Amino acid sequence: MSKASNLYHSLEALPASTRGSLLAIGNFDGVHLGHQAVIRQAREHADKLGCPLGVMLFNPHPRQFFAPDAPPFRLTRLPTRARLLAGLGVDFTLALPFDADLAACPAPQFIDMILIDALGISGVSVGHDFHFGKDRQGTPDMLHQRGAEAGFEVFVTPALLQADNQAPYSSSAIRQLLRDGDVRAAAVLMGHSWSIEGSVNHGDKRGRTIGFPTANMELGDYLQPAFGVYAVRAEILSGPLQGQIHDGVANLGLRPTVGGTAPRLETHLFDFDADLYDHELGVALLDFIRPEQKFDGLDALKAQIARDSQAARDALAAQPIK
Repeated sequence: MSKASNLYHSLEALPASTRGSLLAIGNFDGVHLGHQAVIRQAREHADKLGCPLGVMLFNPHPRQFFAPDAPPFRLTRLPTRARLLAGLGVDFTLALPFDADLAACPAPQFIDMILIDALGISGVSVGHDFHFGKDRQGTPDMLHQRGAEAGFEVFVTPALLQADNQAPYSSSAIRQLLRDGDVRAAAVLMGHSWSIEGSVNHGDKRGRTIGFPTANMELGDYLQPAFGVYAVRAEILSGPLQGQIHDGVANLGLRPTVGGTAPRLETHLFDFDADLYDHELGVALLDFIRPEQKFDGLDALKAQIARDSQAARDALAAQPIK
């Protein structure tokens, strides 16, 4: 369990105080504005019922379970989601293990064994297009019917539509914007900037030799956005400097000039020289500067990084730290 966000990884780990909660169910990847609308309404309903508000999501994402070789698509890792949800008033987050048994669980059994018997829910809140159970046979209508019989409330949040094009807010739309390098538009749909979080690894330290040391992070199972150079804002998430926020410039990609083969995020923080190895860092991508490209040598690369750094400083000056 993560104390900061009350994140639990199994039904057995939940404290007795969570029994009788109103439970919002979904994956909430990205915790975008549509998700936030579901949580706001669920918080209001929980307050009226006088019970805690929990979120149930599934780990791994069912899509990842059924297609493990598909390209990475995650927007936010579990601790990030739980932290964002806690900031919206969620009392606890349950990351229910999604395995073969759960995938084969019929929807009525999921309701009776998990929602009623294991959790004793007072109510459930879902989006309008929510499906669950084996072959996605469970629907909001099924929840309404069983809730009337078993005595729990069911709240269904309609789609939240974007003002400009009336399309619903969706994680899929955000993923496509990030693949296109449009991090500003993605941030509008999310209600916050997209961030990659992870541990700072030891790299080849080539950046230090040309005057631009970098904090290097693997993408892991994060979505791969457009490769290129970004203006970034990084928060130190662990260690003695935890909580500090620094602006910088980052290259996200394969590093073709030095023969890189695996995608990596390399972040140069402005006016910063502390050791961040093995610390957790959250790097928010605020603006796309240019696509990744190969240079003739390190001198050409160094000159371009200097230009990229100035472009990043200019872009970030228009988005001051709040």
